[in-house]
Amino acid sequence: MILTGNTIFITGGGSGIGRGLAEALHELGNKVVISGRNRAALDAVVAANPGIDAIELDVANSESIRTVAAKLIADYPSMNTLINNAGIMLFDDASRAVDEAVLESQVATNLTGTIRLTSALIEQLKKQARATIVYNSSTLAFTPLAMFAIYSATKAALHSYAMSQRFMLRATSVAVKEIAPPWVGTGLVGAADDPRAVPVARFVSDTLAVLATDADEILVEEAKIYRNSAGPAEYAFIEDLNIEMSQVFAR
Repeated sequence: MILTGNTIFITGGGSGIGRGLAEALHELGNKVVISGRNRAALDAVVAANPGIDAIELDVANSESIRTVAAKLIADYPSMNTLINNAGIMLFDDASRAVDEAVLESQVATNLTGTIRLTSALIEQLKKQARATIVYNSSTLAFTPLAMFAIYSATKAALHSYAMSQRFMLRATSVAVKEIAPPWVGTGLVGAADDPRAVPVARFVSDTLAVLATDADEILVEEAKIYRNSAGPAEYAFIEDLNIEMSQVFAR
């Protein structure tokens, strides 16, 4: 991905990884628009980084998605990058009856809302000479953490969707990238300054270094041990399978 001269929309841009990416990409000369549910957090980012724009968005709300997507298309016709970063991570216990609120909120935010937002913007992105869709999944997509079973499952589903979308868009101007963070010190879980977590600033720097390459998966060094457990030949297998099944269903 070329890291300059883009118009970039980032969900969950008011804090953590989203804010770190927004500020770093802004400094690289991109037009950056952030979104989130917390207006105060968005305003703080804008105040600290003149030139970044912000818009309130609840990705778990389909009407909010429709409204914001229409505004983005109208106000930022050159938008060529979508970074799906919004997400929530809640404890659950898969050995007991599911907590409906814990289930529905994570699925709506991490998975279905992300898919709906991407769907609402996909035709606009396809009009651009070059465009990129970025999904922020997790190393838990590959090696689930039992105490976050629902969160891990939503990220595994997002990883699967990204691979399918990458295949379907292979002949277009739209590239599909997946960032799979390890434990990053965002405060999403655990203390932000826990020494076992990768500091946000270093994670963002290392992530952008990989994003600047042709890699489909954006893995910092600490993430590789988890991703490699899934097998290095996974993409080749999936592409061959999709080609074969596309031919079957075309008959």
